[in-house]
Amino acid sequence: MEESLEAWFKREILPQEAAFLRYLFRVWPNRDEITDLRQEVYARVFESARVSRPQMPRAFLFATARNLMADLVRRARVVSIEAVGDIDELNVLVEDITPEHQAIARQELKRLAWAFDHLPPKCREVIWLRRVQEMSQKEVAKHLRVRETTIEKHVSRAVRLLAQFMLAGNNRGDELSRPEIEAEDHAHETR
Repeated sequence: MEESLEAWFKREILPQEAAFLRYLFRVWPNRDEITDLRQEVYARVFESARVSRPQMPRAFLFATARNLMADLVRRARVVSIEAVGDIDELNVLVEDITPEHQAIARQELKRLAWAFDHLPPKCREVIWLRRVQEMSQKEVAKHLRVRETTIEKHVSRAVRLLAQFMLAGNNRGDELSRPEIEAEDHAHETR
């Protein structure tokens, strides 16, 4: 019988709280936001674990926190000198990563790159402009001379396809070349 999500969270994530809070207090400049930040990270970890339990819960917890803090800093657009000075500390777990974990991470990155390369061309272009070049949806629509709703559809589709592939856990890319997806490509292009 599989362990409940709540039991997993209590066993794997909550025991990390003391170290996690020390980390947050060390790297996040606004101490008043720590409690909210912690709760948001816990919520994201819990929701992600609902789909698939991470193999390395501690690393996943801290990576989720780093990603959330980076997003918050990026969104702020007006970054204090103190936040910029501490942003380098967001990678504190690097020394905690074993060679085995580094190898696993490299494999996952290769799989993601392969999956990205095998996305339908328009999805790949849109996701690149939105997520890597950080263009707004409106800017991408103007650049590609399409409606914003088209951009939304491409982003949604690309994320769904990438998630399907990464969650499938195979290295051959079967999830991105299934006949149903190819049929969906054809249907999408004829709309």
